[in-house]
Amino acid sequence: MTHTTRVGFIGTGPDPDRPDTTGYAMAYRHASGYERLDDCELVACADIVPENAAAFAEKHGIDDEHVYTDYREMLAECDLDVVSVCTPPGTHHELVLGAARSGQVGAIHCEKPLAKTLPDAREMVEVCEAEGVQLTVNHQYRYGKPFAKAKTLLDGGAIGELRRFEFGHTTLYDTGSHYFDLCNWYNDYADVEWVLAGLDYREENRMFGAHNENQGLAQWRYENGVFGLASTGWGDEFVDCLLRIRGSEGEIEIGSSSGDLRYRNAHTDGRWKVVDTDGDTVWGPTAGRVGAGLKRVLPRIADRLVARLEGPSFIDRAIEGVVTAYREGRTPELDARRALASQELAFAAWESVRRRGRVDLPLDVEDNPLEAMVEAGELDPAPAEDPETQRSPSS
Repeated sequence: MTHTTRVGFIGTGPDPDRPDTTGYAMAYRHASGYERLDDCELVACADIVPENAAAFAEKHGIDDEHVYTDYREMLAECDLDVVSVCTPPGTHHELVLGAARSGQVGAIHCEKPLAKTLPDAREMVEVCEAEGVQLTVNHQYRYGKPFAKAKTLLDGGAIGELRRFEFGHTTLYDTGSHYFDLCNWYNDYADVEWVLAGLDYREENRMFGAHNENQGLAQWRYENGVFGLASTGWGDEFVDCLLRIRGSEGEIEIGSSSGDLRYRNAHTDGRWKVVDTDGDTVWGPTAGRVGAGLKRVLPRIADRLVARLEGPSFIDRAIEGVVTAYREGRTPELDARRALASQELAFAAWESVRRRGRVDLPLDVEDNPLEAMVEAGELDPAPAEDPETQRSPSS
């Protein structure tokens, strides 16, 4: 008989239908991933705001006696196998270390980014490894077919020898963590040699409790000779797709205006060929196309019905990968050491700005370079015009 995997949540967040820069209530998204799996049971949740925890428990059928404001009490009392840490990045270090050292859980699935400093992120990985606890980070894009099929094209030689990555998104640290992770994956985790970057931070941009640049431009080189280029900001489309992969004989684009995945090479006569991704889009399978209408007419059953009609989201698939790896005792696709490498790239870019020059890796810094520059007055962003309504990136 298969053992039931008992799941708990640290940080439930507020109303998930009203996301803003304070958070996306990611526990609700994680919960749907566990709920669709056989032999997973949602057992407990903890949030420092009692009303948030109670609302989450009611929605997901968690008993009142397993609703907590102190995660340590939850761990001590609930005999959990897996916990999802769904709080802002500044709290991840304390919570992950506390859970790992409790001796009460076997796996921790943490939201990205890993931590606010590189030493904290490294310690999280090292402590979990020492305690025999599986630590994963929610870089769910690997489970989206546009991204996965791009990997298949690349590995199959569709564009020849890999030469360069280019990505365009909102920030290096938050959303950029996904794309640094994808680049590392596509390049088979080759070590990065150096990073060189510049940024603009004229208006305060605090997302989920952490500073993020307004615009950034970063270049990096892997030891195997592959280059990377990242451009960040709101609406400044220097890189006119989410991710471009250039090779010696062609290129692949993900999230271009004419299709979620396309490529071109000599066999396509240099013309773009759109790749069928079985209904997946870069933002998730058929996201938003069915749910709104159903919620108007069938509000009580809409969430579960939409999930069945649309199929599993990227996060659903990521959760399945996490649980399966835990049950089978193997290294998960979203292993935290891989996330650590992507996080180092973002911190190295900010450190390059502080040093005003190229930074060689591995990176040796004790603080958060961007935050340190703000605190020292080297960067002096004006207050955000309306911090309550800042645009928030997709998680």
